[in-house]
Amino acid sequence: SKSTRESRLSFKVSGTVTDVPAQVGQRLNAGDLIARLDAASFSLQVQQAQASLVEAQANARNAIAIYDRTKGLYANDNASRNDLDAARAQAESVRAQVRSASKALEIARLNESYTILRADTDCSIASIDIEVNENVTAGRQVAAVSCGDEFEVEIDVPESLIASIDEYMPVQIMFGAIPDTVFAGEVSEVAVASVGNTATFPVVAKIIGSHPSLRSGLAADVTFRFDTLAASGGVVLPVAAVIRDPSGTFVYIADPTEVPGQAIVSRRPVTLGELTQSGIEVLTGLSAGDRVVTAGISVIRDGQRVLIP
Repeated sequence: SKSTRESRLSFKVSGTVTDVPAQVGQRLNAGDLIARLDAASFSLQVQQAQASLVEAQANARNAIAIYDRTKGLYANDNASRNDLDAARAQAESVRAQVRSASKALEIARLNESYTILRADTDCSIASIDIEVNENVTAGRQVAAVSCGDEFEVEIDVPESLIASIDEYMPVQIMFGAIPDTVFAGEVSEVAVASVGNTATFPVVAKIIGSHPSLRSGLAADVTFRFDTLAASGGVVLPVAAVIRDPSGTFVYIADPTEVPGQAIVSRRPVTLGELTQSGIEVLTGLSAGDRVVTAGISVIRDGQRVLIP
């Protein structure tokens, strides 16, 4: 599980860490300090940029004054056209230098401000990845924060099932760390491409509601309910779930007991249909809601008590 608004924070400049007041699990308000870099060199760059701007402004005043005097001399035929053009060009050049020096000062001040990392909204610290006196580079993750009280779960769904999943599809979500609690959820994102070279597609389910024990990093079990009944009345199952022996063809059904989380395994005879890319079609013997065992077939037996999510 993870927060629906989870961010990985980093500095925009490189430097040496001088302060990390934030701690993992701490609740921060917008504007609270997370970490700070040594700003000495950036402060010097600001002072240097300020001095350059003052120098450029002084040069600009001198050049403009010369240009104004040259215009008067030229009007009285005491200066040539070349003198006027040169004075005007010099005045325009120093004006450009002032603008350049002003922008350089803005950049220097921005870089100085980037040595302080603050929370931009109310959030909780999920992780701190730096230590005091450590040298960090720009863009390197220094902290992860979870913002907001909504959480979501990401699941990798096999290609045989992805076509049956739609946005806003309801699901049930359980966490091992929060026993005896079933969360309602709904699908919020369905990937249109598989991950890497695998045949699975990422699906994100949003948890509806909140719980004080919910936090990022919890492992979850997500239950989908598929309407797998085909027009012929069949159900499509993985081939590995179907067993053949001299007594016939059957599957194992997990029947819930009075003990929550436990079930009794029983054999169920079935009639098979066609073999498809999604699995083997079961025409009779199953009904909606049956829990078919699809893993560990070789080690279970009829009447065995098992755990179910």
